[in-house]
Amino acid sequence: MIVITGGAGMIGSIMAWHLNNKLGRQDLVIVDRITHENQWQNLVHRHYAEYLDKDQLFEFLEENDDITAVIHMGAISATTERDFNKLVADNMHYSQDLWSWCTEYEVPFFYASSAATYGGGEQGYDDASIENLRPLNGYGYSKHFFDQWVMQQVAQKQATPPAWAGFKFFNVYGPNEYHKERMASVAYHTFNQFSETGTMRLFKGTKPGVEDGMQLRDFVYVKDVADVMGFFLEAALKNKPVANAIYNIGTGQARSFKDLATSVMTSMGREPNITYIDMPQDLQGKYQYFTQAEMKKLRDAGYKKPFTTLEEGVKDYVQNYLLQDDPYA
Repeated sequence: MIVITGGAGMIGSIMAWHLNNKLGRQDLVIVDRITHENQWQNLVHRHYAEYLDKDQLFEFLEENDDITAVIHMGAISATTERDFNKLVADNMHYSQDLWSWCTEYEVPFFYASSAATYGGGEQGYDDASIENLRPLNGYGYSKHFFDQWVMQQVAQKQATPPAWAGFKFFNVYGPNEYHKERMASVAYHTFNQFSETGTMRLFKGTKPGVEDGMQLRDFVYVKDVADVMGFFLEAALKNKPVANAIYNIGTGQARSFKDLATSVMTSMGREPNITYIDMPQDLQGKYQYFTQAEMKKLRDAGYKKPFTTLEEGVKDYVQNYLLQDDPYA
């Protein structure tokens, strides 16, 4: 069986979609704690063997000896989370405990890091080194802490899972993010705002040299994210694991929020209309103006597939999900 923590979340549920539809796997154990009233719908089309609350997982693991891999997506993912004790418990200690269990029982372990670990990008976005990174918020730090802890285990020659990888996700968009509210992608917010008001609000260029709406991010389609993780998982299950390391998952191509919003509105079959607004106070000083994943390490590891272009990904998301009566993958 394959355990997916955060399996009712956006990336976790699309990973389950990938395993069901691309790899033909239904022996999944979905682990989560659903707090949004509609988040359960991320699972209605999925085939899986068991659903567990996050606090039930370790007891389940101790009672089952047929776990073949753990995909750890579960975490507090809000970049605005202010309760650092929650981040310590869920993003740091829970991850350490899962790593330790996978090490003891020799189970492959794949986990979610984040591009938020890169902070403002002063050190670039190269996954070859995680030293000297300075995240801009507690969420980013909690992910960076676990990355550092993992690399310390390796450097100190401690035992590790037989195959493992951490994934620094850049700006992921796509189906099954509907429960994320403020933390949902700009693609989803554009669809809703434009549908309701006839315009999309984007931030003004509050930094010198940045024009309105021209903040740049590496937008990656969630189906591509699942495909990359599936590549690592398949290799591990075939006892041909890819190099154990922390990898970026982006496209390697930064695009503007203006490009993204325009693509959404065009995919809806309507003339784009954008309104520019001031950045909220709580984001000032904690906002990434540019992200672009360095992808050489992933390519060198053997993943050769092209990434979906922004226009192609947005078109699939809008026309095959958001415009449908049932938008869930």
